[in-house]
Amino acid sequence: MSASEFVVGDRGVYLTADDALVVADLHLGRAHASNVDFPLNERQDTLDRLGVLFDRFDPGTVVFAGDVLHRFDAVPVPVRESLDAVVGAVRDAGAEPVLVRGNHDRQLDRVASEPVHDAYRFDSGTVVCHGHEEPAETGDRYVVGHDHPVLEVEGQRHPCLLYGPDAYGGAPVVMLPHFTTLAPGVVVNGMRAHDFDSPLVGRAGGFHPVVRDPAAEETLRFPPLGELRRVL
Repeated sequence: MSASEFVVGDRGVYLTADDALVVADLHLGRAHASNVDFPLNERQDTLDRLGVLFDRFDPGTVVFAGDVLHRFDAVPVPVRESLDAVVGAVRDAGAEPVLVRGNHDRQLDRVASEPVHDAYRFDSGTVVCHGHEEPAETGDRYVVGHDHPVLEVEGQRHPCLLYGPDAYGGAPVVMLPHFTTLAPGVVVNGMRAHDFDSPLVGRAGGFHPVVRDPAAEETLRFPPLGELRRVL
């Protein structure tokens, strides 16, 4: 996968060869688990931002790359309703929903209306998995989530995609930011391979951060982390 084979959206990526949108780490139910005294409007925010991506890319397939749910142990009724609403929105957009299991998704098989995969392989050779463990499928390239990467620039944190041209066994890896807006993310500026939780990060210094500014409709591509450590 070269950088020309994917298009970066707001906390998601469109794979041109596969006509597929991939997002990761929705963590549905994080708001419910927060016990706050004001509404966080998690469901509508998720649906609204997905809708923008559907309108922009008109994908044939939408893959949720793990940690669809937040809680390990239980799925309250409002969270089930949110999951149904998300899957329904994909179908209403004319796309096929695909659910991939993450480390938080112990209850996903029980409550999902769709099959749940450990990994999903496209005919192009692209494998989508959550990234918390070695992939269940062998691919020519990998799209993962799990680590919630953000880039800090001048004191501001920006969710970022990380692109490693030969990161895992010589194959390219795209690591997505978390789709939920309720998680702060992990600043990757100074991180090295052992700081990442994903075994697909072999050499962190070769990963290029890519930031999408949805307000300006602009995509900013940065030098690899190994170079950025010296300037940021």
